[in-house]
Amino acid sequence: MFVRQVSMAEGQRLQRITRTAKDPVKLRRAIVVLMSAQGQPAPDIAYLLKTSEDYVRDVIHAFNERGFDALDPKWSGGAPRRIDEQARDWICVIARCDPRFLGRPFSCWSLAKLRDYLIDAGYVTTISVETIRRILHERGVSWQATKTWKASTDPEFTSKMRRILDLYDHPPADGRVLCVDEFGPLNLQPRPGRAWRPQGQPVRLRATYTRDQGVRHMIAALDLTTGRLHYRIRDRKRWREFLGFLKTLRRRWPGDKLYLIVDNFSPHKHPEVRAWCTANQVALVFLPTYASWLNWIEAEFAAVRYFALNGTDHRSHAEQDAAIGDYIRWRNQRARPKSGFAADSKIRHPDYPFKAA
Repeated sequence: MFVRQVSMAEGQRLQRITRTAKDPVKLRRAIVVLMSAQGQPAPDIAYLLKTSEDYVRDVIHAFNERGFDALDPKWSGGAPRRIDEQARDWICVIARCDPRFLGRPFSCWSLAKLRDYLIDAGYVTTISVETIRRILHERGVSWQATKTWKASTDPEFTSKMRRILDLYDHPPADGRVLCVDEFGPLNLQPRPGRAWRPQGQPVRLRATYTRDQGVRHMIAALDLTTGRLHYRIRDRKRWREFLGFLKTLRRRWPGDKLYLIVDNFSPHKHPEVRAWCTANQVALVFLPTYASWLNWIEAEFAAVRYFALNGTDHRSHAEQDAAIGDYIRWRNQRARPKSGFAADSKIRHPDYPFKAA
């Protein structure tokens, strides 16, 4: 049997489909019809396309009856869901529960344990681990790490926080805001990290080492006006080193009043440091207790650790100091002014920490 007579326009349309069709089913059906229109019998078409003669005849019959509509596949939508919407809701609710509240002696669910509980409790008769994973993914329930949070005990937390946020949002016209902190200790040791590597070929670092060359500390300041990071690396981090670093900042901007956002580390509050700051137009703005996350430089320290130290195994302090310096110089060349600190955070709520905590 052969397809009905095909007009010139229909033949051209079939050729276009065979060249441009993305759907493999539509492409194969168009080839069958085109070959039949060219006079090739059904057995030859089936042999060339590695399919059955019955399939070829069914395509030809369908095209003769419905025309080009017969080339489009009619997907049935697959098998009906065996897990209804109510059961899917229960799966997500139970996954977010503490298993101990439901009589299970463990602190978190694995997918296998969750599946066993759902079947034992009668929420489903049978279900696979993969189905549970897909349901949780579709409903936005993901596997997340539990982290700790230390609340501030500072009775003046709110006023201190708002002072710092105001400095971030409205830098004073008579000077510049600097976020200052210490980074370290800088040990000499293999540091775990991540890198793009061929599968099955991870980078290995030594597991045995001795730290017999002491530690060093970095004192750094983030200039919000330019976004640049200024630093010094010292063997110790006493008030003397801190005061020496402040003097370098004072010389860098001799005409500006400096507003330094610092934590409550004791060298920052040393009487000689305070006296020098008072005499040299340097205002120390202290963070609330247990609120180092308000110091903008903490995010920069995380980047320094990630890009300059993680995945390394420096054998000398000179080598490690050079790696940190190279990264900071690269970063400063691309720095931009800092603005919009935690713009969408709940700390911006006028009642924080009372309503949002």
